[in-house]
Amino acid sequence: MRKSIFYLVDVFAERRYAGNQLAVFMPGYKYSNKEMQSIAREMNYSETTFILSAKPKNGGYPVRIFTPGEEVPFAGHPTLGTAFIIREKLQRSRPQQVNLNLKVGQIPVTFESIGKKRNRLWMRQIEPRFLNTLPASALTEILHLAEDDIDNQFPIEEVSTGLPFIVVPLKSLQAVEKCRIDQPKYFELIKRIESKAILVFAPQAIEPAHQLHVRVFVDYYGIPEDPATGSANGCLAGYLIKHHYFGSAEIDIQVEQGYEINRPSILYLRGKIENGAIQVWVGGEVVLVGKGEWF
Repeated sequence: MRKSIFYLVDVFAERRYAGNQLAVFMPGYKYSNKEMQSIAREMNYSETTFILSAKPKNGGYPVRIFTPGEEVPFAGHPTLGTAFIIREKLQRSRPQQVNLNLKVGQIPVTFESIGKKRNRLWMRQIEPRFLNTLPASALTEILHLAEDDIDNQFPIEEVSTGLPFIVVPLKSLQAVEKCRIDQPKYFELIKRIESKAILVFAPQAIEPAHQLHVRVFVDYYGIPEDPATGSANGCLAGYLIKHHYFGSAEIDIQVEQGYEINRPSILYLRGKIENGAIQVWVGGEVVLVGKGEWF
């Protein structure tokens, strides 16, 4: 007996087989928590989402997000990819905004037309929280870097827009490319802090149009390296604004990620300070790849 329809999409991708893969399960069958976790492990993508209702509730569609290891309250590419499927498959009117009710709260996703049959999706994330700063020595051994690879003009800092990340500023593209995780030391560090994942970045890029090159390591969630991470890049946007990384409290940039694992991704970051609060938006395109049935 058929239980549910699911769709496969590539997020933060401008063509198929790039960006971050996502499986989106449509409403129609009530899975248990254990079943949803087992399905996410079976799919083995960075995340799998489940739309719990075919109609909005309390102004948004209830959605749950699972990594292969556990459920998470928020994640970026699942938010955009799920909003895309809701608009395409559940809403005939093709509205310019879709709201998702996640465990972190309601996240609005807006659709910006950028050409024939193409849209860039934008999510406004919740206001960044800035947690602990960490010494360079805490990360160099974990990442197999030298202290000179760290850009000590800026702090190594935990930031959260719903899911916390350690943001590590590096000096060069070469430093980002040579990063690899020492798992025992990584797991020892994350026992003591709120963040379970690491974002490294540098102000050099492979593509001339991009301002930053990023990598994100998420071994704790069962994913050694993520190809495109909207939640982490939202944290990065808040970090860039707080520290005036580009000499301003406002940003509008393009970021590349996933190149080291052959999943090139493009993320658009916007942000500013308004009424004393940092506001961040993360955008990107979504490409429909496939459809299936889950038995």
